Amino acid sequence: MTPHDTLLAWSIIGLATAGVIVRPFRLPEAIWAVAGAVALVLLGLLSWHDALNGVRKGLDVYFFLIGMMLTAELARCEGLFDYLAAFAVDHARGSPQRLFLLIYAVGILVTVLLSNDATAIVLTPAVYAATRAAGASPLPYLFVCAFIANAASFVLPISNPANLVVFGARMPHLAEWLREFALPSLAAIIVTYVVLRLTQARALTDETIEASVPKPKLSRGGRLTAVGIAAIGVVLVTASALNIPLGLPTFICGLITATAVLALSRQSPWRVMKGISWSVLPLVAGLFVMVEALIKTGTIGQLNAFLQAAVEISARQASWGAGLITAIATNIANNLPVGLVVGSVASSDHIPSTVVSSMLIGVDLGPNLSVTGSLATILWLVALRRENIHITAWSFLRIGALVTPPALIAALAVAIR
Repeated sequence: MTPHDTLLAWSIIGLATAGVIVRPFRLPEAIWAVAGAVALVLLGLLSWHDALNGVRKGLDVYFFLIGMMLTAELARCEGLFDYLAAFAVDHARGSPQRLFLLIYAVGILVTVLLSNDATAIVLTPAVYAATRAAGASPLPYLFVCAFIANAASFVLPISNPANLVVFGARMPHLAEWLREFALPSLAAIIVTYVVLRLTQARALTDETIEASVPKPKLSRGGRLTAVGIAAIGVVLVTASALNIPLGLPTFICGLITATAVLALSRQSPWRVMKGISWSVLPLVAGLFVMVEALIKTGTIGQLNAFLQAAVEISARQASWGAGLITAIATNIANNLPVGLVVGSVASSDHIPSTVVSSMLIGVDLGPNLSVTGSLATILWLVALRRENIHITAWSFLRIGALVTPPALIAALAVAIR
């Protein structure tokens, strides 16, 4: 590829990524990613064969996303999230501070077992409805949904699609994953809670909430969905322990759970199917194609060489630098494309595991700084717009600038210890 072609490819990828983040003309993010991928092929910067190869690399991620979105939407339709949110309000016993902690705990549970996107898409509306019913100002509790979605997203491999993007077929065994990320995850969750709680202290102190709200009765379908989610967690943890790719098991478990619940309740699958954000799939496919173009331009090779040179000087400093730079990059270009680049760079056998772990923490936790950082935060904003709540980029950044740096530094410090 000539220098002119390389510059043109970078320009197209940059514009497409900006389109995904900014959404000009309010067009869906997927349109910009697919448009960038198609432009690369039509201009001869990437062959059809290489483009299709890029799409194929995301197969495990597509299966994972479909399975998780299917399960999450089923849980939403069956009222499971409404029940959990009302449960939190009921057990807060009129204390805003206790409610804040309980919603944070529910957010951890949903993120760890159903991925951060589920927390953003389906827990957010449930929390909004429950807090409004309790007479509380919803905003502090809605911020919980946004920040815990990323802070708890590397507890397990299944907690964030970006984890699959970064590691792909090189996904660590579950025991190795927990050894690498259990303590950094705990540090991120605790520090995020403490700082976020401090930022919302005045709002929580100045309000009173109802001691209880009408708690929706959990239907048989809701109970079956809860059992299905627990079973899915067991299956995926087992698959991770056996070093089996997580995409297909996630898809099969989600499909079996949905089929069983809908069949027993004699419901049409249409309500669940139409609620799934299917546009996420072409979005991810387009990003995979653009990263394939970066490989062809030699950009990935240059980044790999630069990182190896840094490791030779000091693996510890390289780990810190890689983690911090990756975290910043996610807020410029979103964590999915950055995760794909990190996955390509980290595929070398010469990169120490601590450097790869630091970059993953940057990909997962760094996006808490701004609204453009992760797909989960973008989906959170979409969920809020449906409730006619509009959070500006500046108002989010003011909180993210306080919450993210200490949580990120704490998680990296534990990981690099």
